[in-house]
Amino acid sequence: MLEEITQILETKKTMTNSTMTENQQTEAAVWETLQQAIAECSGFQQWQAQQKTDTDTDVESLDQQVRSYLRETLETLAY
Repeated sequence: MLEEITQILETKKTMTNSTMTENQQTEAAVWETLQQAIAECSGFQQWQAQQKTDTDTDVESLDQQVRSYLRETLETLAY
């Protein structure tokens, strides 16, 4: 599962729909679904609240927040 998440995170999201292949569109749809599921998890919501108290920087997009959350979670698990 961690390998799949890592692969999804590496997928470029900057391509337009008109130039995306069917496989890329499927991957983008999977990422959107995964991103929404993660955003609804209590662990992510606790992490998100902690980030807001730790920094007063510009608000990141949900995509950036989920990527940061997953990166930090994977780093923690790697220990």
